[in-house]
Amino acid sequence: MPMFEYKAVAPSGETLTGEMDAPTADLVIAHLQEAGNIPVSAREVGSGFRLETLFRGRRGLSQREIGDLTQQLSTLLSAGLPLDRSLGILTELAENERIRDLVEKVRNHVREGGTLSEGLEARHGVFSRFYINMVRAGEIGGSLDQTLSRMSEYLERAKELKDGVVSAMIYPALLVILAIASLILLMVYVIPQFTPMFEEFGGDLPLMTRIVIFVGDTLQNFWWGLIGGFLLIVIWFRAQMARPTSRRVWDGRFLATKWLGDVIAKIETARLSRTTGTLLINGVPLLSALSIAKNVMTNTVLADDVAEAAKQVKTGTPLARALSNSKHFPRMALQMVNVGEETGKLDDMLLKVADTYDREVRVTIDRLMALLVPVMTLGLAAMIGFIVMSVLVAILGINEMIA
Repeated sequence: MPMFEYKAVAPSGETLTGEMDAPTADLVIAHLQEAGNIPVSAREVGSGFRLETLFRGRRGLSQREIGDLTQQLSTLLSAGLPLDRSLGILTELAENERIRDLVEKVRNHVREGGTLSEGLEARHGVFSRFYINMVRAGEIGGSLDQTLSRMSEYLERAKELKDGVVSAMIYPALLVILAIASLILLMVYVIPQFTPMFEEFGGDLPLMTRIVIFVGDTLQNFWWGLIGGFLLIVIWFRAQMARPTSRRVWDGRFLATKWLGDVIAKIETARLSRTTGTLLINGVPLLSALSIAKNVMTNTVLADDVAEAAKQVKTGTPLARALSNSKHFPRMALQMVNVGEETGKLDDMLLKVADTYDREVRVTIDRLMALLVPVMTLGLAAMIGFIVMSVLVAILGINEMIA
């Protein structure tokens, strides 16, 4: 039976932490509630490690940490605790000094008379504009706990999509690494063993053998140049993506790619729909929601299309018609948005669009990965077969010369 690490608040206000054996986290929460405590979180021991913690900057918080803070604060506020007390409990329950320091600064800002959204905004670069505007909308509407609950769900859905993409890419990435390592081993250490024998007997070697020997010599003697060239290409590409004009050109090329463009369009459609729908549910006007959602999108071509659509919506054009002018968003999504506008349930329909395309992205990526793995395997087998054949053909030629 798995062990769960829990955090809770006792009726007296005391913070409780500990571990409990249970089949699921829901049972841990239920047990804490039966004891009269307010559950804050329950996580399986050993499940807290993420690759993102290795690459995260020291200044910001990871997506998981922000999601956990959001969920915990929502739980405490829903239980009737005041904001100041809830932030104080989060300070005591913080996993590390970095989170404790950030929450403490936000709490101090609230104690001085500021709002939670202002305190989050003062932590420059930690919380996104979308997150801050959601919190501000919840404060204005008097439903901060519900807003944070929706934000927690939004972050969880976004994280699930990201984790699904990363998980699907792990095996192909390992296969590529192993393929490259195998080829380098053959070209650098195996082929050079035969080269002196070929040179000793002289004669013209077959073209395929000469190609393999040339590649092996290049890898063995000029590896530094190849690495340097690769790094220069990476630096050049990063510089291209850092410039707005070049970034738009590249984003347009990615969208025009048959398979990749379809996946990008679905991912961005899901992101736009979930962000806009969540903001609309919390009372943010459509134009403001589109402005915020545009900044959440990563493809600049689609972001510009959303900005242009917002201008048309401002003049009275329906959202579905405005988005259809871009020619990049899926037609089914536009039809669903149109139905949402006609029925007066645009926010709910946008969330359904997001759910639909989240599922489609996962299915599409699974199919692409299922196709990519055998293609890569066959490609690796073909390259290794070419190397082996080049050696065998040369050896057979030598045998004919001796005979």
